This record gives sequence, structure tokens and C-alpha cells, in this order.
Amino acid sequence: MENENTSLNGKKTAVLTKELDSPVEESVKIRTIQISPPETPQIEQKAQVPPTKEKGKRKPLILAGLGIAAITSSIFGYRYWQHASTHQSTDNATVTGHIYQVSTKIPGTVEQVLVSDNQLVKKGQLLVKLDPRDYQTKQLQAQAAIETARRQADTAQVSIGLASQNAQAQTAQAQGNVNSAKSSIASAQAAVKEANAGIPAAQAQVAQAQANLQRAQADYNRYQALFKQGAIARQQLDTARATYEVARAQVTSAQQGVAQAQAKLAQAQEGVTNAQAQLAESRGKLQQATATGVQTNVNRSQYQAAKAAIAQSQASLKDAQLQLSYINITAPSSGRIGRKSVEIGQRVQPGTPLMSVVGNEYWIVANFKETQLEKMQPKEAVEIKLDAFPDHTFLGRVDSIAPASGAQFALLPPDNATGNFTKIVQRVPVKIILDAQSIKGYESRITPGMSAEVEVTTN
Repeated sequence: MENENTSLNGKKTAVLTKELDSPVEESVKIRTIQISPPETPQIEQKAQVPPTKEKGKRKPLILAGLGIAAITSSIFGYRYWQHASTHQSTDNATVTGHIYQVSTKIPGTVEQVLVSDNQLVKKGQLLVKLDPRDYQTKQLQAQAAIETARRQADTAQVSIGLASQNAQAQTAQAQGNVNSAKSSIASAQAAVKEANAGIPAAQAQVAQAQANLQRAQADYNRYQALFKQGAIARQQLDTARATYEVARAQVTSAQQGVAQAQAKLAQAQEGVTNAQAQLAESRGKLQQATATGVQTNVNRSQYQAAKAAIAQSQASLKDAQLQLSYINITAPSSGRIGRKSVEIGQRVQPGTPLMSVVGNEYWIVANFKETQLEKMQPKEAVEIKLDAFPDHTFLGRVDSIAPASGAQFALLPPDNATGNFTKIVQRVPVKIILDAQSIKGYESRITPGMSAEVEVTTN
């Protein structure tokens, strides 16, 4: 409130001014001005209006102005206090949204670029296409590897059955030969024993034949002497000579029997040797048949290896198909294209940023002072002003309050225990969701990074 009294060249003016601040930053000024009558000569003024009467007239007007100003100030002060106690505002707020970086998962050469800067795209829309020929070749190679592994598996499987049957047959045959050889050995050994027993009998027959020969020879010699003397008849001599010849023949026969017995023994011994050799051969065939069974196990291992090769080739085929699908780079979300840097013919590597897609979902991040959060709760109504659209008020609601102050998420957060400490009011991010009806018609015009002023109505 300002009160001025001026007197220049006989003019007297009384001025009363009051300025009040409203919650919406409107100022109301009440000014009361009293102007003295027009100039009159100084002598005449002194004669017509005494100074004491003029001062008496101004005093009620001044008091009335002061009363009006006090009432107006009280009204606007109460309204401002009432508004400030239920509202929290800040201009430290920005529009935030999802910005998706588009890059390639595989190295390749850009064949087509199907979008331009600031273009609207839908989720899954094709943005960039790479040259597919290298990955098509890899897919064909993987398919050929699968066919090769399958054929190897089929061959190994057939070999398993054939080798198993051969091994079983050879094992059975070799086992039979072993048993037969053992029987032959037993027979040969029995023949050897029999032959050994026949030799003494044959030798005894030789001895007996030789004894008979000696007796017959003696009888013949005696009968021959008697015949010469004429003591016996020729018939008796002939009988004695025949008996002698028979005895000689029996000796020869007995000696041949001994030779035959010895030959039979030798033959029986040779049979034992042959039977033992046959047993050794049969055992060798049995071992060979067992080795054939081992070959069956080898074939089974080859079959398992072929199956593993099939699985590996199938995995390689899936990988090739997956890499071939990566030649089509699509939009991760609906939105608008920004910061496009890819061109046709460019050689790109995995992770190389090609462009960005700015999503259609926006929200406000308002950094309130920690002293403003006492009554702030989620779902409270918010009025939003964007600097880009100052004549439009957007509506929204508080979604959530950050679990830590913004300084705690900084690259170098403050540490109050370092010794030097200055208390600073911290700011805590508050996420505010824009009302869909409120931003209707502005969806394509609102962009992340825009500055905003927000006012939250607290309960």
C-alpha cells in the first residue's frame, strides 16, 4: 500500500494504491485519487478554502480506501492460502516416452530402406531389408548336412542288424565247432588208449606164434630124422612139415598184427593232434565271432554319432533359418521414425543403431521438491501446461512416485558423509499419466522432451 501527498504549484493530490497477488497470478490494483479544484490565485485560495478544512475532507477518503484495500487483500489472501494448501505445482517437468533403438542382429548389407524420417509406422512393419543371399546359402548347407547325417544313420542302423545276425551265427557255429573238437579229442584219446592196449596183445601173439614155430620146427626136424631112418611114414613127415609152415605163417601174421597195432596207435595219436588243432581253430573262430559282436557295438556307436550329427545339423538349420529371418528388420512398436541414419548399400554390424522409433505412449515426469510430497498420492488429479501449447490445459493423474530422489540415480550420486555438507532440498521424480481424452487431437504433436508445468490437486 502506497500513500502519496504532493503539492506542486498550488495543486494538492492524494493517491492510495494497493496491489494483491491472486493464485492465478492476477494483480488487482485499487487506486483512489483526489484532485484539488483548478488552480486559483494563491491569494484567493487562502481567502476562500482554509487549509484545515481541506485536510479534513481528504481524511475520510483515505480511510475508506484503506478499508477497501484491507478487505480485498484478506479475500485474495484467504483464497490464495486455500489454493496453496490443496495444490502443488512445479515447472521442472518434461514429457517422456518410449524411444526404441532399431538395430540389426546380424551383419549384412542394406538392400532396402522402406521408411523415411518422421514417418508413422505400426508395430511389425518392415523398416529395413538386408541382402539374404549369404544366409540362404547357409540354410542350404544346413539342409544338406541333415541329409548326409540321416543317410549315415540309416547305414549304421542296417549295419547294426547285419553285424548282430552275423555275430550270433558265427558265435553259434564256432561254439559248435569247439564242442565238436572237444569230442574228437576225447575219441582220439580213447583210440590211443585202445591202440596202446592192442600192441601188447599183438606182441603176445607174436611170442606165442614164435613158440609154436619153434615147437613145430623141432617136431619137423625130429620127424625128418625118423623118416630118413624109416621109422615113420612120409605122411607123418608131411604133417609135421605142414604144422611147421603154419607156425611160420602165424609168426608172420602175429608180427603184422604188432605193426598194425603200432600203426593204429600212431593214427590215434595223430587224431588227437588233429582234434586239438580243430579245437584251437574253433576257439579262434569263436573269438572272431566275439569280435564281430564288438563290431556291432561299434556300429551302434556310429549310429548314435549319426543321430547326434542329425540333431546338430537340425540345430544349425534352425539357426540358419533364424538368421535368415533377421534380414527383415521390423518396427518394435507403433510410433514415428526418428534419427534415421541407415542408407541402401551400407554395411551394418550387430548392434549398429539404424534409426529410432518414438512410441505413441507419453507421460510426464515432474521433479517435485521433497517438501511438496507430504500429501501427494497416486491417482490425484493434475493440470498440465505444455510450453508448446500454452493455450491448452491438459489433464492427467499421478501414477507413482519414484523410490529415490533424482540425485541418487545420477552418475555420481552425492555422499553426505564426505565431510563437507550443505543441505539442499532434493527433487523426487513423479510419474504423471496424461488423460486420453485430454490429449485428443494432440497425439502426433506431443513429443518426448517437451517442457511442462504441472499442478497437482492434493487431498
